[in-house]
Amino acid sequence: MALDELKSAIPDYAKDLKLNLGSVIGNAESAGLLTRQQLWGTVLACAIASRSPRVLRELAPEAEANLSPEAYKAAKSAAAVMSMNNVFYRTRHLLSDDEYGNLRAGLRMNVIGNPGVDKVDFELWSFAVSAINGCGMCLDSHEQVLRKAGVDRETVQEAFKIASVLQAVAVTLDAEDVLA
Repeated sequence: MALDELKSAIPDYAKDLKLNLGSVIGNAESAGLLTRQQLWGTVLACAIASRSPRVLRELAPEAEANLSPEAYKAAKSAAAVMSMNNVFYRTRHLLSDDEYGNLRAGLRMNVIGNPGVDKVDFELWSFAVSAINGCGMCLDSHEQVLRKAGVDRETVQEAFKIASVLQAVAVTLDAEDVLA
C-alpha cells in the first residue's frame, strides 16, 4: 500500500506527521465525516496542489483505485482550475488598488459549473486546494457554497486538515530528498 510507504518515509523528527497522515486518511471516512469519494478526491487534489512528485506518485494510484474515472478526472480538474484561480484572486485581493476587483476576470472556469461529479464534492476539493495555495477569497467563496449546501463545519475542517497534513508531508519529504 502506497500510503504505508509514504508514512514509512517520514523521518522520526516528523513523527506527528506520520500519525496525522494515517489519521486524516484513515479516520475521515470511518468517522462518517467524508464519503469515500470526498476523501480520495480531496487527497488527490491536495497531492497535486502540494507540487510534490513523491507525494503524488504514492497517493495517486490509491486515489484512482478509490474513485470512479469521472471523480478522478474531476479531482484533477479541481486542482488545475484552482491553481489558476488561487493565483488570480489572491493577487487581486492583495493589490491595494480595489479597481482590479471591478475588472472582468476573463478566465475560463467552466468546470466549476459542470464538474462531472456532485457539486458539493467538487467544491470541497476546490476548497482544500485553496487552503494549500493560501487564497482567502477562494476559501471564503467555497466555504460559503459548502455551508449553504448543508455541509457542516466538521466536514469542511476535515478537508483543510487533509490539505495541511499532505502539504506538511510534501514539504518534509521533499526537504529530506534534497538534504539526503
